[in-house]
Amino acid sequence: MAKTTREKYLEALGIEIWQSKNSPSPTLNASTASSESTNSWQALQTEIQNCQRCPLCKSRTNVVFGVGNPNAELLVIGEAPGANEDLKGEPFVGRGGMLLNSMLLAIGLKRQDIYIANILKCRPPNNRDPAPEEVALCTPYLLKQIALIKPKIILAVGRIAAHFLLNTDESMARLRGKHYVYGPDRTPLLITYHPAYLLRSPREKSKAYQDLLLVKKALGKL
Repeated sequence: MAKTTREKYLEALGIEIWQSKNSPSPTLNASTASSESTNSWQALQTEIQNCQRCPLCKSRTNVVFGVGNPNAELLVIGEAPGANEDLKGEPFVGRGGMLLNSMLLAIGLKRQDIYIANILKCRPPNNRDPAPEEVALCTPYLLKQIALIKPKIILAVGRIAAHFLLNTDESMARLRGKHYVYGPDRTPLLITYHPAYLLRSPREKSKAYQDLLLVKKALGKL
């Protein structure tokens, strides 16, 4: 059987992970997640700010921890910081960030209502795709963020985020428009296109809007 993207990421580091056949997503320790506190959130932020797990620490300007309401119902997960994000230390800024803000407003949400994080916390040089070993080293931070936030809905934007969270290699066209669940809490998970892709392919914006309507319905706002 061919290895999935996530399995390749972990194999690159020689990491063996147990995976239930009934659950495509990474498992989290529920007792650990339930014991996390505000102090744990601050400790995690400090840990990430000082991270030197991979060579990206040498080329970054700023670590991009995440931004928004840590008690948000909606968690948006992107791929990796770009040039603007690296300079500001905040995910989804610049043209892509403006488009994401507009997408959220279209379903009655403001940026400060949600939480935004990325698969990687540091920018890959020249905005290349994250390397498997970088994802394997960085995503434990994301899993801790998910456990602390306990979102009602997760929205994965872009191929890298969707592939990691769903442990799949399926195309975006086949992934979006469907309902998934993530982790031991079976958090509803939806998929849509990355704003950077929509800027390059504006005709796909109508499809992204349909995805956001699914988010709105799942949040009980329809």
